[in-house]
Amino acid sequence: MKIWVDADACPNVIKTILFRAAERVQIECILVANQLIAIPPSPWIKRHQVSQGFDEADNYIVDQVEESDLVITADIPLASDVIAKQAIAINPRGEIYTKENIKQRLAMRDFMEQMRSSGENIGGPESFNHQDRAAFANALDKLLMKMR
Repeated sequence: MKIWVDADACPNVIKTILFRAAERVQIECILVANQLIAIPPSPWIKRHQVSQGFDEADNYIVDQVEESDLVITADIPLASDVIAKQAIAINPRGEIYTKENIKQRLAMRDFMEQMRSSGENIGGPESFNHQDRAAFANALDKLLMKMR
């Protein structure tokens, strides 16, 4: 089992939680990004830099992920691809994507994209806060305990 992180947009506080978890349970955590990401020295924490380009990190993660791996991402299409490969996807706010909820998330994402492209000002996601961090940490702990 490995933890894959869609690291370009992942909040630093979430990366810190992941670094601690990787050390604690001794599981490989790989951050994938199209820029160089700072990581602490650890045999459990690695990074992979992909070339610049749309969805390069996502494509790399989908190519590498295996059944029972865990992927951290807020990208709904990536989460859908991960689920299709029998892996687990969770977003930085602690929401676990499943076969049951991913189609609804994709439909909502597409609808919001349509609204934005038509000029509708719908705003963005709420600011990341302490409750989000706590929800992620709790969900991660539960998943790691269940998976081990």
